Amino acid sequence: MATAATTARPGLVLADLLPASRVRDLALVVGGAALTGVAAQIAVPVPGSPVPVTGQTFAALLVGTALGAGRGFLSLALYALVGMAGVPWFAEGGSGVAAPSFGYVIGMLLAATAVGALARRGADRSPLRMAGAMVLGEAVIYAIGVPYLALAADMSLTAAVAAGLTPFLLGDALKAALAMGALPLAWKLTRRD
Repeated sequence: MATAATTARPGLVLADLLPASRVRDLALVVGGAALTGVAAQIAVPVPGSPVPVTGQTFAALLVGTALGAGRGFLSLALYALVGMAGVPWFAEGGSGVAAPSFGYVIGMLLAATAVGALARRGADRSPLRMAGAMVLGEAVIYAIGVPYLALAADMSLTAAVAAGLTPFLLGDALKAALAMGALPLAWKLTRRD
């Protein structure tokens, strides 16, 4: 007899393989926010940029993919709201909305929702589709983060692209490569053939 834990069907995300309950959903949302906050503390300054390289974007995209659009949105909304309230868990222990990098947090909220919706349609089942979902998620983050950086840091859009996009492209390619292997492998491991 096939169950959700043994058969991966489109419409499911990895979190759906756990027994369904409100407690599960609450734990997943809080856990996703906490994971993003912890990953944000893995930060490497980028010379000439007010935005560091962090594990935050990778965590946010994994949270969205693993939890799905709804729980991914709630998880990143919780992360954003708690950081806005003063908990120092944005990149480099930051909090609040005044940081030039806060636009990336807003972008992560939208990106987690987008990749979660794609995962529900099976984007997390193959390496190529997972790479596409990650690239789309990163594009959403930059579409919000770079213009916010330009406004918050009083930079031209060209300068914001140079400081808040270009230095991160290689790292984003590596993150996409990790996700290309990790998520499809997770699905493969859940099957008991």
